[in-house]
Amino acid sequence: MDGLDAFLLARIQFAANITFHILFPTISISLGWVLLYFKLRFVKSQDQYWMDAYQFWVKIFALTFALGVVSGITMSFQFGTNWPGYMQKVGNIAGPLLAYEVLTAFFLEATMLGVMLFARERVSETMHTVATLLVAGGTTLSAFWILALNSWMQTPAGFEMINGQAHVTSWFEVIFNPSFPYRLTHMLLASGLTVAFLVAGVSAYRWLRKDRGAEVMAGLKTGIYMAAMLIPLQIVAGDLHGLNTLEHQPAKLAAMEGIWKTEKGVPAVLFALPDEKAKENRYEIAIPKLASLYLTHSMDGEVKGLDQFEGKHPPVAPVFWAFRIMVGVGMLMLAVSWASVLQLAPWKRDPARTLTVWHARVLVAMTFAGWIALIAGWYVTEIGRQPWLVTGVLTAADAASKVPAPRIALTLTLYLALYAVLLASYVSVVFYLARHKKHADKPFGDDGTAGETEKELNVVNYPEKEGAPNA
Repeated sequence: MDGLDAFLLARIQFAANITFHILFPTISISLGWVLLYFKLRFVKSQDQYWMDAYQFWVKIFALTFALGVVSGITMSFQFGTNWPGYMQKVGNIAGPLLAYEVLTAFFLEATMLGVMLFARERVSETMHTVATLLVAGGTTLSAFWILALNSWMQTPAGFEMINGQAHVTSWFEVIFNPSFPYRLTHMLLASGLTVAFLVAGVSAYRWLRKDRGAEVMAGLKTGIYMAAMLIPLQIVAGDLHGLNTLEHQPAKLAAMEGIWKTEKGVPAVLFALPDEKAKENRYEIAIPKLASLYLTHSMDGEVKGLDQFEGKHPPVAPVFWAFRIMVGVGMLMLAVSWASVLQLAPWKRDPARTLTVWHARVLVAMTFAGWIALIAGWYVTEIGRQPWLVTGVLTAADAASKVPAPRIALTLTLYLALYAVLLASYVSVVFYLARHKKHADKPFGDDGTAGETEKELNVVNYPEKEGAPNA
Protein backbone atom coordinates (compact mmCIF):
# COMPACT_ATOMS: atom_id res chain seq x y z
CA MET A 1 0.00 0.00 0.00
CA ASP A 2 2.88 2.38 0.65
CA GLY A 3 3.75 2.47 -3.05
CA LEU A 4 0.29 3.58 -4.15
CA ASP A 5 -0.29 7.09 -5.48
CA ALA A 6 -3.07 8.75 -3.44
CA PHE A 7 -3.79 11.29 -6.17
CA LEU A 8 -4.17 8.62 -8.85
CA LEU A 9 -6.36 6.48 -6.58
CA ALA A 10 -8.58 9.48 -5.81
CA ARG A 11 -9.02 10.09 -9.53
CA ILE A 12 -9.85 6.42 -10.17
CA GLN A 13 -12.34 6.43 -7.29
CA PHE A 14 -14.17 9.48 -8.58
CA ALA A 15 -14.11 8.04 -12.11
CA ALA A 16 -15.64 4.80 -10.79
CA ASN A 17 -18.36 6.72 -8.97
CA ILE A 18 -19.28 8.96 -11.86
CA THR A 19 -19.14 6.08 -14.36
CA PHE A 20 -21.65 4.12 -12.32
CA HIS A 21 -23.82 7.14 -11.57
CA ILE A 22 -24.11 8.51 -15.09
CA LEU A 23 -25.59 5.24 -16.38
CA PHE A 24 -28.89 5.84 -14.60
CA PRO A 25 -29.67 9.54 -15.18
CA THR A 26 -28.91 8.88 -18.84
CA ILE A 27 -31.81 6.44 -18.92
CA SER A 28 -34.21 8.39 -16.70
CA ILE A 29 -33.80 11.62 -18.70
CA SER A 30 -35.27 10.19 -21.91
CA LEU A 31 -37.31 7.33 -20.49
CA GLY A 32 -39.50 9.94 -18.78
CA TRP A 33 -40.39 11.38 -22.20
CA VAL A 34 -41.02 7.90 -23.63
CA LEU A 35 -43.44 7.27 -20.76
CA LEU A 36 -45.20 10.54 -21.56
CA TYR A 37 -45.45 9.43 -25.20
CA PHE A 38 -47.02 6.11 -24.16
CA LYS A 39 -49.44 7.91 -21.87
CA LEU A 40 -50.52 10.42 -24.50
CA ARG A 41 -51.07 7.64 -27.04
CA PHE A 42 -53.27 5.86 -24.51
CA VAL A 43 -55.25 9.01 -23.70
CA LYS A 44 -55.83 9.70 -27.38
CA SER A 45 -56.66 6.18 -28.56
CA GLN A 46 -57.83 4.42 -25.37
CA ASP A 47 -55.94 1.36 -26.64
CA GLN A 48 -55.02 -0.59 -23.52
CA TYR A 49 -51.68 -1.78 -24.91
CA TRP A 50 -50.25 1.73 -24.64
CA MET A 51 -51.10 1.79 -20.93
CA ASP A 52 -49.61 -1.69 -20.55
CA ALA A 53 -46.40 -0.39 -22.09
CA TYR A 54 -46.50 2.57 -19.71
CA GLN A 55 -47.01 0.35 -16.66
CA PHE A 56 -44.13 -1.92 -17.66
CA TRP A 57 -41.61 0.82 -18.31
CA VAL A 58 -42.56 2.98 -15.33
CA LYS A 59 -41.27 0.18 -13.09
CA ILE A 60 -37.91 0.28 -14.83
CA PHE A 61 -37.95 4.07 -14.60
CA ALA A 62 -38.50 3.91 -10.83
CA LEU A 63 -35.67 1.40 -10.39
CA THR A 64 -33.37 3.54 -12.52
CA PHE A 65 -34.29 6.71 -10.65
CA ALA A 66 -33.54 5.08 -7.28
CA LEU A 67 -30.08 3.92 -8.31
CA GLY A 68 -29.33 7.32 -9.85
CA VAL A 69 -30.22 9.12 -6.63
CA VAL A 70 -28.15 6.99 -4.25
CA SER A 71 -25.10 6.90 -6.53
CA GLY A 72 -25.32 10.68 -7.02
CA ILE A 73 -25.32 11.28 -3.27
CA THR A 74 -22.25 9.07 -2.85
CA MET A 75 -20.46 10.94 -5.60
CA SER A 76 -21.20 14.35 -4.08
CA PHE A 77 -19.61 13.30 -0.78
CA GLN A 78 -16.27 13.04 -2.54
CA PHE A 79 -16.15 16.78 -3.13
CA GLY A 80 -15.42 17.09 0.58
CA THR A 81 -13.43 13.90 1.19
CA ASN A 82 -11.11 13.65 -1.83
CA TRP A 83 -11.34 17.05 -3.55
CA PRO A 84 -11.71 19.80 -0.92
CA GLY A 85 -9.78 22.28 -3.05
CA TYR A 86 -12.58 22.24 -5.62
CA MET A 87 -15.23 23.81 -3.40
CA GLN A 88 -12.70 26.09 -1.73
CA LYS A 89 -11.78 27.67 -5.05
CA VAL A 90 -14.95 27.49 -7.19
CA GLY A 91 -17.65 26.71 -4.62
CA ASN A 92 -19.28 30.10 -5.21
CA ILE A 93 -20.21 28.84 -8.67
CA ALA A 94 -20.52 25.06 -8.23
CA GLY A 95 -22.57 25.28 -5.02
CA PRO A 96 -25.48 27.34 -6.38
CA LEU A 97 -25.67 25.33 -9.61
CA LEU A 98 -25.89 22.07 -7.67
CA ALA A 99 -28.49 23.63 -5.37
CA TYR A 100 -30.58 24.79 -8.34
CA GLU A 101 -30.56 21.21 -9.64
CA VAL A 102 -31.88 19.87 -6.33
CA LEU A 103 -34.48 22.60 -5.77
CA THR A 104 -35.90 22.88 -9.28
CA ALA A 105 -35.54 19.34 -10.59
CA PHE A 106 -34.89 16.61 -8.05
CA PHE A 107 -37.75 17.51 -5.69
CA LEU A 108 -40.10 17.79 -8.67
CA GLU A 109 -39.12 14.34 -9.98
CA ALA A 110 -39.29 12.64 -6.59
CA THR A 111 -42.71 14.06 -5.72
CA MET A 112 -44.43 13.48 -9.05
CA LEU A 113 -42.94 9.99 -9.42
CA GLY A 114 -45.08 8.92 -6.48
CA VAL A 115 -48.18 10.06 -8.36
CA MET A 116 -47.07 8.16 -11.46
CA LEU A 117 -46.48 4.93 -9.54
CA PHE A 118 -49.24 4.83 -6.96
CA ALA A 119 -51.95 7.41 -7.63
CA ARG A 120 -53.44 6.64 -11.03
CA GLU A 121 -56.62 5.33 -9.39
CA ARG A 122 -56.71 8.27 -6.96
CA VAL A 123 -56.31 11.21 -9.32
CA SER A 124 -57.84 12.12 -12.65
CA GLU A 125 -56.31 10.86 -15.89
CA THR A 126 -55.34 14.42 -16.73
CA MET A 127 -53.54 14.88 -13.41
CA HIS A 128 -51.70 11.60 -13.88
CA THR A 129 -50.60 12.73 -17.33
CA VAL A 130 -49.45 16.07 -15.92
CA ALA A 131 -47.43 14.22 -13.27
CA THR A 132 -45.72 12.24 -16.03
CA LEU A 133 -44.97 15.47 -17.88
CA LEU A 134 -43.50 17.08 -14.75
CA VAL A 135 -41.26 14.08 -14.08
CA ALA A 136 -40.02 14.09 -17.68
CA GLY A 137 -39.42 17.84 -17.49
CA GLY A 138 -37.70 17.47 -14.14
CA THR A 139 -35.20 14.94 -15.46
CA THR A 140 -34.30 17.25 -18.33
CA LEU A 141 -34.06 20.25 -16.02
CA SER A 142 -31.74 18.26 -13.79
CA ALA A 143 -29.51 17.54 -16.79
CA PHE A 144 -29.58 21.24 -17.66
CA TRP A 145 -28.05 22.34 -14.34
CA ILE A 146 -25.50 19.52 -14.08
CA LEU A 147 -24.30 20.06 -17.63
CA ALA A 148 -24.16 23.81 -17.07
CA LEU A 149 -21.69 23.18 -14.25
CA ASN A 150 -19.71 20.58 -16.16
CA SER A 151 -19.53 22.80 -19.23
CA TRP A 152 -18.39 25.72 -17.11
CA MET A 153 -15.55 23.55 -15.78
CA GLN A 154 -14.57 22.83 -19.40
CA THR A 155 -14.95 26.37 -20.75
CA PRO A 156 -15.25 28.74 -17.76
CA ALA A 157 -16.78 32.19 -18.29
CA GLY A 158 -18.63 34.93 -16.39
CA PHE A 159 -16.40 35.06 -13.30
CA GLU A 160 -13.39 36.74 -11.76
CA MET A 161 -10.82 35.58 -9.24
CA ILE A 162 -10.74 37.48 -5.94
CA ASN A 163 -8.30 36.35 -3.24
CA GLY A 164 -7.91 32.96 -4.89
CA GLN A 165 -11.65 32.27 -5.18
CA ALA A 166 -13.97 32.41 -8.19
CA HIS A 167 -16.77 35.00 -7.95
CA VAL A 168 -19.62 35.32 -10.45
CA THR A 169 -19.79 38.43 -12.60
CA SER A 170 -22.57 37.14 -14.87
CA TRP A 171 -24.74 34.11 -14.15
CA PHE A 172 -25.91 34.14 -17.75
CA GLU A 173 -22.32 33.73 -18.97
CA VAL A 174 -21.62 31.09 -16.33
CA ILE A 175 -24.59 28.96 -17.37
CA PHE A 176 -24.50 29.58 -21.11
CA ASN A 177 -20.74 29.26 -21.40
CA PRO A 178 -19.18 28.53 -24.83
CA SER A 179 -19.48 24.73 -24.73
CA PHE A 180 -22.83 24.41 -22.90
CA PRO A 181 -25.25 24.38 -25.87
CA TYR A 182 -23.19 21.72 -27.64
CA ARG A 183 -22.65 19.58 -24.54
CA LEU A 184 -26.33 19.72 -23.51
CA THR A 185 -27.53 18.79 -27.00
CA HIS A 186 -24.97 16.00 -27.32
CA MET A 187 -25.91 14.57 -23.92
CA LEU A 188 -29.67 14.71 -24.45
CA LEU A 189 -29.33 12.94 -27.78
CA ALA A 190 -27.05 10.35 -26.16
CA SER A 191 -29.71 9.79 -23.52
CA GLY A 192 -32.36 9.38 -26.21
CA LEU A 193 -30.27 6.81 -28.07
CA THR A 194 -29.51 4.90 -24.86
CA VAL A 195 -33.21 4.64 -24.07
CA ALA A 196 -34.15 3.85 -27.68
CA PHE A 197 -31.91 0.78 -27.75
CA LEU A 198 -32.94 -0.19 -24.21
CA VAL A 199 -36.64 -0.16 -25.17
CA ALA A 200 -35.98 -1.90 -28.49
CA GLY A 201 -33.67 -4.50 -26.94
CA VAL A 202 -35.97 -5.45 -24.07
CA SER A 203 -38.96 -5.57 -26.44
CA ALA A 204 -37.00 -7.82 -28.83
CA TYR A 205 -36.15 -10.05 -25.87
CA ARG A 206 -39.84 -10.41 -25.10
CA TRP A 207 -40.56 -11.06 -28.78
CA LEU A 208 -38.02 -13.91 -28.80
CA ARG A 209 -39.84 -15.40 -25.81
CA LYS A 210 -43.05 -15.52 -27.89
CA ASP A 211 -44.56 -12.48 -26.15
CA ARG A 212 -45.73 -10.73 -29.31
CA GLY A 213 -48.78 -8.76 -28.35
CA ALA A 214 -49.49 -5.21 -29.50
CA GLU A 215 -47.79 -3.76 -26.41
CA VAL A 216 -44.48 -5.43 -27.26
CA MET A 217 -44.63 -4.37 -30.89
CA ALA A 218 -45.50 -0.80 -29.91
CA GLY A 219 -42.45 -0.65 -27.62
CA LEU A 220 -40.21 -2.29 -30.23
CA LYS A 221 -41.19 0.12 -32.97
CA THR A 222 -40.99 3.12 -30.65
CA GLY A 223 -37.40 2.25 -29.75
CA ILE A 224 -36.31 1.51 -33.30
CA TYR A 225 -37.89 4.61 -34.88
CA MET A 226 -36.53 6.76 -32.07
CA ALA A 227 -33.00 5.44 -32.64
CA ALA A 228 -33.21 5.83 -36.41
CA MET A 229 -34.27 9.48 -36.07
CA LEU A 230 -31.81 10.48 -33.35
CA ILE A 231 -28.56 8.94 -34.59
CA PRO A 232 -28.21 11.28 -37.64
CA LEU A 233 -28.89 14.25 -35.35
CA GLN A 234 -26.24 12.97 -32.95
CA ILE A 235 -23.68 12.75 -35.75
CA VAL A 236 -24.33 16.38 -36.69
CA ALA A 237 -24.30 17.51 -33.03
CA GLY A 238 -21.07 15.59 -32.43
CA ASP A 239 -19.39 17.28 -35.37
CA LEU A 240 -20.43 20.74 -34.12
CA HIS A 241 -19.25 19.85 -30.62
CA GLY A 242 -15.92 18.79 -32.07
CA LEU A 243 -15.49 22.15 -33.78
CA ASN A 244 -16.32 23.88 -30.50
CA THR A 245 -13.67 21.74 -28.78
CA LEU A 246 -11.15 22.69 -31.46
CA GLU A 247 -11.75 26.36 -30.66
CA HIS A 248 -11.86 26.22 -26.86
CA GLN A 249 -9.98 23.04 -25.88
CA PRO A 250 -7.46 22.37 -28.64
CA ALA A 251 -5.32 20.10 -26.43
CA LYS A 252 -8.26 17.74 -25.96
CA LEU A 253 -8.99 17.77 -29.68
CA ALA A 254 -5.36 16.98 -30.50
CA ALA A 255 -5.47 13.98 -28.13
CA MET A 256 -8.76 12.79 -29.65
CA GLU A 257 -7.30 12.88 -33.15
CA GLY A 258 -3.80 11.69 -32.21
CA ILE A 259 -2.14 14.84 -33.59
CA TRP A 260 1.34 15.22 -32.09
CA LYS A 261 2.71 18.10 -34.15
CA THR A 262 1.15 21.32 -35.36
CA GLU A 263 0.92 21.11 -39.13
CA LYS A 264 -1.18 21.74 -42.19
CA GLY A 265 -3.01 19.06 -44.12
CA VAL A 266 -3.46 16.84 -41.06
CA PRO A 267 -4.55 13.24 -41.77
CA ALA A 268 -7.52 11.56 -40.04
CA VAL A 269 -6.07 8.72 -37.97
CA LEU A 270 -8.33 5.67 -38.15
CA PHE A 271 -6.10 3.35 -36.13
CA ALA A 272 -2.86 3.79 -34.21
CA LEU A 273 -1.10 2.97 -30.97
CA PRO A 274 -0.22 6.36 -29.45
CA ASP A 275 3.24 6.34 -27.87
CA GLU A 276 3.45 9.17 -25.35
CA LYS A 277 7.17 8.71 -24.68
CA ALA A 278 8.16 8.81 -28.32
CA LYS A 279 5.42 11.38 -29.07
CA GLU A 280 4.22 9.54 -32.13
CA ASN A 281 1.62 7.07 -33.37
CA ARG A 282 2.77 3.52 -34.02
CA TYR A 283 1.13 1.34 -36.71
CA GLU A 284 -0.83 4.33 -37.92
CA ILE A 285 -3.58 3.93 -40.52
CA ALA A 286 -4.75 7.35 -41.68
CA ILE A 287 -6.51 9.15 -44.52
CA PRO A 288 -4.35 12.06 -45.76
CA LYS A 289 -5.60 15.60 -45.10
CA LEU A 290 -9.06 14.46 -44.00
CA ALA A 291 -8.76 15.78 -40.42
CA SER A 292 -7.89 19.26 -41.71
CA LEU A 293 -10.90 19.09 -44.03
CA TYR A 294 -13.52 18.31 -41.37
CA LEU A 295 -11.89 20.43 -38.67
CA THR A 296 -10.97 23.54 -40.65
CA HIS A 297 -13.00 22.97 -43.86
CA SER A 298 -9.77 23.21 -45.84
CA MET A 299 -7.54 20.40 -47.11
CA ASP A 300 -4.50 22.43 -46.06
CA GLY A 301 -5.91 23.85 -42.84
CA GLU A 302 -3.57 24.05 -39.85
CA VAL A 303 -4.44 22.13 -36.68
CA LYS A 304 -2.60 22.54 -33.39
CA GLY A 305 -0.78 19.46 -32.17
CA LEU A 306 0.11 18.26 -28.69
CA ASP A 307 3.55 19.89 -29.06
CA GLN A 308 1.82 23.23 -28.38
CA PHE A 309 0.70 22.07 -24.91
CA GLU A 310 3.79 20.48 -23.39
CA GLY A 311 2.99 19.40 -19.84
CA LYS A 312 -0.59 20.69 -20.14
CA HIS A 313 -2.29 18.10 -22.28
CA PRO A 314 -4.29 15.00 -21.27
CA PRO A 315 -3.01 11.42 -21.47
CA VAL A 316 -3.34 10.64 -25.15
CA ALA A 317 -4.09 6.91 -25.42
CA PRO A 318 -7.25 6.86 -23.21
CA VAL A 319 -8.76 9.88 -24.98
CA PHE A 320 -7.76 8.61 -28.43
CA TRP A 321 -9.32 5.17 -27.93
CA ALA A 322 -12.38 6.33 -26.02
CA PHE A 323 -13.22 8.66 -28.90
CA ARG A 324 -12.97 5.82 -31.43
CA ILE A 325 -15.11 3.51 -29.31
CA MET A 326 -17.78 6.21 -29.08
CA VAL A 327 -17.76 6.81 -32.84
CA GLY A 328 -17.61 3.09 -33.64
CA VAL A 329 -20.63 2.27 -31.47
CA GLY A 330 -22.45 5.24 -33.00
CA MET A 331 -21.90 3.88 -36.50
CA LEU A 332 -23.14 0.47 -35.35
CA MET A 333 -26.26 2.15 -33.92
CA LEU A 334 -26.86 3.82 -37.26
CA ALA A 335 -26.62 0.55 -39.19
CA VAL A 336 -28.77 -1.47 -36.76
CA SER A 337 -31.50 1.15 -36.36
CA TRP A 338 -31.93 1.78 -40.09
CA ALA A 339 -31.87 -1.94 -40.89
CA SER A 340 -34.50 -2.43 -38.18
CA VAL A 341 -36.74 0.24 -39.69
CA LEU A 342 -36.72 -1.73 -42.93
CA GLN A 343 -37.62 -4.89 -40.96
CA LEU A 344 -40.53 -3.17 -39.21
CA ALA A 345 -41.54 -0.74 -41.93
CA PRO A 346 -44.90 1.01 -41.48
CA TRP A 347 -46.18 -0.33 -44.80
CA LYS A 348 -45.84 -3.97 -43.67
CA ARG A 349 -49.14 -5.39 -42.50
CA ASP A 350 -47.86 -7.59 -39.65
CA PRO A 351 -44.39 -6.55 -38.39
CA ALA A 352 -44.53 -9.22 -35.67
CA ARG A 353 -44.04 -11.79 -38.43
CA THR A 354 -41.56 -9.87 -40.62
CA LEU A 355 -38.99 -9.45 -37.84
CA THR A 356 -36.44 -12.26 -38.04
CA VAL A 357 -34.98 -14.14 -35.10
CA TRP A 358 -31.40 -13.15 -35.89
CA HIS A 359 -32.36 -9.50 -36.14
CA ALA A 360 -34.17 -9.66 -32.79
CA ARG A 361 -31.04 -11.19 -31.28
CA VAL A 362 -28.96 -8.31 -32.62
CA LEU A 363 -31.34 -5.86 -30.95
CA VAL A 364 -31.07 -7.76 -27.66
CA ALA A 365 -27.27 -7.65 -27.93
CA MET A 366 -27.54 -3.87 -28.47
CA THR A 367 -29.79 -3.31 -25.43
CA PHE A 368 -27.10 -1.50 -23.43
CA ALA A 369 -25.00 -0.30 -26.38
CA GLY A 370 -25.89 3.27 -25.43
CA TRP A 371 -24.07 2.82 -22.14
CA ILE A 372 -20.86 1.85 -23.95
CA ALA A 373 -20.95 4.88 -26.24
CA LEU A 374 -21.94 7.12 -23.34
CA ILE A 375 -19.10 6.05 -21.06
CA ALA A 376 -16.58 6.32 -23.90
CA GLY A 377 -17.80 9.83 -24.71
CA TRP A 378 -17.77 10.83 -21.06
CA TYR A 379 -14.16 9.65 -20.73
CA VAL A 380 -13.23 11.76 -23.74
CA THR A 381 -14.81 14.75 -22.02
CA GLU A 382 -13.39 14.22 -18.53
CA ILE A 383 -9.96 12.71 -19.21
CA GLY A 384 -9.55 15.13 -22.09
CA ARG A 385 -9.80 18.05 -19.65
CA GLN A 386 -6.78 16.90 -17.64
CA PRO A 387 -4.62 18.12 -16.02
CA TRP A 388 -7.28 20.77 -15.34
CA LEU A 389 -10.26 20.33 -13.06
CA VAL A 390 -11.48 23.76 -14.15
CA THR A 391 -9.73 24.72 -17.36
CA GLY A 392 -7.10 27.40 -16.76
CA VAL A 393 -8.28 27.93 -13.16
CA LEU A 394 -7.70 24.82 -11.04
CA THR A 395 -5.73 21.64 -11.66
CA ALA A 396 -6.83 18.29 -10.30
CA ALA A 397 -3.61 18.00 -8.30
CA ASP A 398 -4.25 21.33 -6.55
CA ALA A 399 -7.77 20.28 -5.54
CA ALA A 400 -6.81 16.87 -4.13
CA SER A 401 -6.98 16.07 -0.41
CA LYS A 402 -4.28 14.62 1.83
CA VAL A 403 -6.17 11.39 2.53
CA PRO A 404 -3.59 8.53 2.70
CA ALA A 405 -3.44 6.14 -0.24
CA PRO A 406 -4.33 2.98 1.77
CA ARG A 407 -7.63 4.53 2.90
CA ILE A 408 -8.56 5.52 -0.63
CA ALA A 409 -7.59 2.06 -1.90
CA LEU A 410 -9.83 0.40 0.68
CA THR A 411 -12.89 2.53 -0.11
CA LEU A 412 -12.22 2.20 -3.84
CA THR A 413 -12.26 -1.59 -3.51
CA LEU A 414 -15.55 -1.46 -1.60
CA TYR A 415 -17.09 0.90 -4.13
CA LEU A 416 -16.11 -1.31 -7.07
CA ALA A 417 -17.45 -4.45 -5.41
CA LEU A 418 -20.75 -2.78 -4.51
CA TYR A 419 -21.17 -1.20 -7.93
CA ALA A 420 -20.52 -4.52 -9.68
CA VAL A 421 -23.25 -6.18 -7.60
CA LEU A 422 -25.71 -3.30 -8.13
CA LEU A 423 -25.11 -3.15 -11.87
CA ALA A 424 -25.55 -6.90 -12.29
CA SER A 425 -28.69 -6.72 -10.16
CA TYR A 426 -30.13 -3.88 -12.23
CA VAL A 427 -29.62 -5.67 -15.54
CA SER A 428 -31.01 -8.94 -14.15
CA VAL A 429 -34.10 -7.20 -12.74
CA VAL A 430 -34.80 -5.50 -16.09
CA PHE A 431 -34.78 -8.85 -17.89
CA TYR A 432 -36.65 -10.52 -15.04
CA LEU A 433 -39.47 -8.01 -15.48
CA ALA A 434 -39.40 -8.68 -19.23
CA ARG A 435 -39.63 -12.44 -18.73
CA HIS A 436 -42.58 -12.18 -16.37
CA LYS A 437 -44.58 -9.57 -18.29
CA LYS A 438 -46.95 -11.68 -20.32
CA HIS A 439 -50.42 -10.91 -21.66
CA ALA A 440 -51.39 -14.55 -21.43
CA ASP A 441 -50.02 -17.72 -19.84
CA LYS A 442 -50.67 -19.85 -22.93
CA PRO A 443 -47.73 -20.17 -25.32
CA PHE A 444 -47.82 -18.90 -28.88
CA GLY A 445 -47.09 -21.09 -31.89
CA ASP A 446 -43.90 -23.14 -31.75
CA ASP A 447 -42.76 -21.72 -35.06
CA GLY A 448 -42.75 -18.20 -33.63
CA THR A 449 -45.74 -17.06 -35.65
CA ALA A 450 -49.05 -15.99 -34.21
CA GLY A 451 -51.13 -18.99 -33.24
CA GLU A 452 -54.72 -19.15 -32.08
CA THR A 453 -53.69 -17.94 -28.61
CA GLU A 454 -52.21 -14.74 -29.99
CA LYS A 455 -55.21 -14.11 -32.20
CA GLU A 456 -57.51 -14.61 -29.26
CA LEU A 457 -55.31 -12.31 -27.21
CA ASN A 458 -55.54 -9.51 -29.75
CA VAL A 459 -59.32 -9.83 -29.89
CA VAL A 460 -59.85 -9.96 -26.13
CA ASN A 461 -57.29 -7.46 -24.86
CA TYR A 462 -56.65 -5.22 -27.83
CA PRO A 463 -59.65 -4.84 -30.09
CA GLU A 464 -58.21 -4.37 -33.54
CA LYS A 465 -58.21 -0.89 -34.91
CA GLU A 466 -56.87 0.20 -38.23
CA GLY A 467 -53.10 0.33 -37.88
CA ALA A 468 -53.11 -0.59 -34.18
CA PRO A 469 -50.31 -3.21 -34.32
CA ASN A 470 -48.26 -0.79 -36.43
CA ALA A 471 -48.78 2.23 -34.17
